[in-house]
Amino acid sequence: MASVLSPLAVWLALGAAAVALSACALFAPLPEPKNVSERLAAFPTRGLPLDGAVTIHWNEQQIPFIEAESDSDAAFALGLVHAHLRLGQMATMRMIARGRVSEMVGPLGVDIDHGLRTLAYGRAAAEIERTMDADTRLWVQRFVDGVNHYQDTAAELPHDFDILNLEPEPWTVEDVFAMGRLAGTDVNWLVWAGLLPLRERAGWDELWARLVEDGAVAVAGSGGAGPTAQAQRWLGGLSKSGSNSLAVAGHRTDTGGALMANDPHLGILVPNVWLIAGVRSPSYHAVGLMAPGLPIFAIGRNPHVAWGGTNMRAASSDLYDVSSVPRSEIDERPEHIDVRWWFDSDVTIRETEWGPIVSDAPLLAELDLPPLALKWMGHGASDEIGAMLAVSRARTFAEFRAAFDRFAVPGQNMLYADSDGNIGQVMAVWLPSRNGSPADIALDPAGHEASWGALRTVQDLPHSFNPDSGYLVSANNRPPETDVPVGFFFSREDRANRMAALIEAETAVSVETLKAIQQDVYMESSVALRDLFLARLDALGLSAAADAEGKKAIERLRSWDGEYRLDSRGAVTFEQFRHGFTGNFYVLLYGEDDGEAFASVGRRTALLHEDIAAAGEKTLRGALSAGLEAAVEGLDSFANWGEMHRLSLSHPLSYVPLIGSRYEFAEAGVGGSSDTLMKTAHDPAAERHTVNYGSNARHISDMTDPDENYFVLLGGQDGWFNSTTILDQWELWRRGDYIRVPLTLDGVRASFPHVLSLKN
Repeated sequence: MASVLSPLAVWLALGAAAVALSACALFAPLPEPKNVSERLAAFPTRGLPLDGAVTIHWNEQQIPFIEAESDSDAAFALGLVHAHLRLGQMATMRMIARGRVSEMVGPLGVDIDHGLRTLAYGRAAAEIERTMDADTRLWVQRFVDGVNHYQDTAAELPHDFDILNLEPEPWTVEDVFAMGRLAGTDVNWLVWAGLLPLRERAGWDELWARLVEDGAVAVAGSGGAGPTAQAQRWLGGLSKSGSNSLAVAGHRTDTGGALMANDPHLGILVPNVWLIAGVRSPSYHAVGLMAPGLPIFAIGRNPHVAWGGTNMRAASSDLYDVSSVPRSEIDERPEHIDVRWWFDSDVTIRETEWGPIVSDAPLLAELDLPPLALKWMGHGASDEIGAMLAVSRARTFAEFRAAFDRFAVPGQNMLYADSDGNIGQVMAVWLPSRNGSPADIALDPAGHEASWGALRTVQDLPHSFNPDSGYLVSANNRPPETDVPVGFFFSREDRANRMAALIEAETAVSVETLKAIQQDVYMESSVALRDLFLARLDALGLSAAADAEGKKAIERLRSWDGEYRLDSRGAVTFEQFRHGFTGNFYVLLYGEDDGEAFASVGRRTALLHEDIAAAGEKTLRGALSAGLEAAVEGLDSFANWGEMHRLSLSHPLSYVPLIGSRYEFAEAGVGGSSDTLMKTAHDPAAERHTVNYGSNARHISDMTDPDENYFVLLGGQDGWFNSTTILDQWELWRRGDYIRVPLTLDGVRASFPHVLSLKN
């Protein structure tokens, strides 16, 4: 299902279309380079529909802090800021959320749009707008007014508009909600996308039961091939599918105050999927990370509390097999798709009372599925924007928890820290009242009402306040048991366990401790798997029988410390051994046809340990020999992990043939791996590979001082090509440095030298 949304497919379609053109905007030169002062000269400051004075302070990284006399003006100024920094990115994401990819990339986008129209991210937008409270509605409308004013008065629109044939269409409140739903994509779809191809294979029922029991299935950087794997990498990169979050109570810190640290895990793209901003108005006083086009602080702090969170992998969707539903009970909706450079297309979307039939999407046709309807919490009305605005105003844990009553998707484990040294955690989600685990991916519609007839919200679910441990960690790991299932597929415990171990090792946690944690590259599960490999090599006599090169590879494995540092050679040998072992192991177990499919499951879960324990000696000998052979072949391939494990910063337009290289901005070796705290996820490989997902921003706040807030983006603030602030934080991120972003006006005025005064 998720393959219908693959941004990679969008950009590849654009590239193919570009080849067919002899002359178009694709070959126009990039905008002229501009520094911060030159970029800010384009910002509108006069003739604005404001009630009072507004001042925007900017630092050298083009991070803004808005000072406004009214909430309405603050929201309007935020809209101006988002449009100034990211209008091209926002316009592109709006087109994806609305299923209008073909208007940008031509006929190769039609199937993608068919799938997007089926999922209908804007389905609940009108109802959300109708049911939200007046203050939230005004905030969003004024934000949209700011975006429109910037777009309408800009002397020059972003380069993206020319390349992608974008028109400066008016923004609406419903556009904001549709983009919010796109960002809230259910990560379970990504799991299903990887598992649906296995459903018709022998042994599926047993495999499904094991997967649900184990629960450790990754959703990004997990390997495999084909459109579903692309979707896992790229849709996982856009949705809020990962993160680390850590709160430390005052009695465990060196200052006596609480500390908060967050690093979200998303796609590695330029521009970054976050921007940093601050605001001060009568109701709001906050700094934090915002998603372009959404007028909320997803991660940040106010003078009283700080917040952050991780995707809880909530079970917010069900698939229903509607094979037995009479045709008369299935509605059909025509959709017209405008196509750039080609004839327009008309498609039909089928709807049931359980949701749209997503198996009709063309990119799922290859799987030969029964008709599957999607029931998703995001297709109903909820108010995540109102919830996060209430969080931004919160002063106590009770207010923080109550704010999430209206928050449905994507389910988040939200952490809290306050200026009195307290910490807490809540489950921000709406859940069906399911009775146990599902028997299959596709369910019988007869059980729908029992599950979805009554919903559970934050007040019905466990929370934590000031635990005895003095800290709280969250890393997409399995939550505490509840009377209804919260979810079924979670991240392994590597990151959560590692954060806890590093905190336990400190007598007094400091900001520097948290910075080190965010850059930690130890991976517990890799050490456990390495030890299992070595034990089996020894037990079967393969270690003793190895030649000199084999013994050298085995010794490198034994001496590896489990750290995926840039200079590590052990990490290289381990990954090469694992890659050789896993692929051959499952081929030996299941044969050539099914081996790769089951290997993708084995790579993503702890089930590999169980499969090794159950395997016969012949199978193990063959797989271990293949792993050792791969490690020997790679002994001199790379001097260290950084030579093999690469991070590339590029715009999606880098996929365009002929001109793509000018949208590739930076490339270097990087530490970390798929489940290290400094997450740099990658597909399993024995060769050089590129990170596709990971820690793309960092935040730390010391609650004893409102000005002690530290942020950094992997890339930079600006989305304007050739701006000096589109990549200026790249080196900071690599070095583990941060930008101090104060909250008090005195602190802002002292360190933000560029000042714009906005007037009506």
